Amino acid sequence: GELDGKPIFCSETCALDIIGATALLGAVLGGAGVIGLALGFAMRDTVENYVASLMLSLRQPFRANDLVKIDEFEGRVIRLTSRATVLMTLEGNHLRIPNSTVFKANIVNYTRNPQRRFDFALGVDPDDDATAAAELGRETLSKLPFVLADPPPEARIEEVGDSNVLIRFLGWIDQTDSDWFKARSAAIPAVKAALEGAGFGLPEPIYRLRFDPRSASLPFENIAERDGAPARPRRPRPEQPSEPADVTPSEEIDRMVEEEREAPEAKRDLLDNRRPVE
Repeated sequence: GELDGKPIFCSETCALDIIGATALLGAVLGGAGVIGLALGFAMRDTVENYVASLMLSLRQPFRANDLVKIDEFEGRVIRLTSRATVLMTLEGNHLRIPNSTVFKANIVNYTRNPQRRFDFALGVDPDDDATAAAELGRETLSKLPFVLADPPPEARIEEVGDSNVLIRFLGWIDQTDSDWFKARSAAIPAVKAALEGAGFGLPEPIYRLRFDPRSASLPFENIAERDGAPARPRRPRPEQPSEPADVTPSEEIDRMVEEEREAPEAKRDLLDNRRPVE
């Protein structure tokens, strides 16, 4: 019984103590504990990822080729496996995110809603009419062919800085027809050219320096006057292109995703178009 086993265990321990093997026994038991602890942590991560994959396959928070942002990671979805969610970043790199991280993360799905807003800010001279500048910029956005009329573009006077009045311009696009980055890149110079063409100044930041009058004077000198160099002429404003900017969505990343989904690994994909998206 149990009582009979205790004397035997005590005898074995005493025997180990006599031959000086107690330290060895402690090392073996301690090593087994460390290994068990490491295996426990490894199994915990594996189980978490597996359970998260089941939950994600049921929830279906995204489809293949959806443009998503998972916490700070952004890219197009390639597949959902039992361990990780695989993305193709906008730079063309593979990104594997553990499913346990994806399940607990904040997910932004840009593809779910085709309408997406872009914005940018320009600063006009404080002496100019900021309201008129905002209205001109808004009208310029409304005339761009890729900017939606509904919701309409907006212009907001945000703040008065030391050297300018900051105006934020906002416009909406349809992502199925227009690339967000290209549209924003085309809208900025269009509004800037319209403001400058109407005589609005877009000044650079001005920094005011104050010197202690008790200190020695600084050796300031006008280099242009010293060398007799003529003032640099102002460059003429470039003419606006008559053809509208090409803002059609790029297909390189889409093609890469499709190639990856045709690979043999695609058979392990847990995404199912037949299930409803959460």
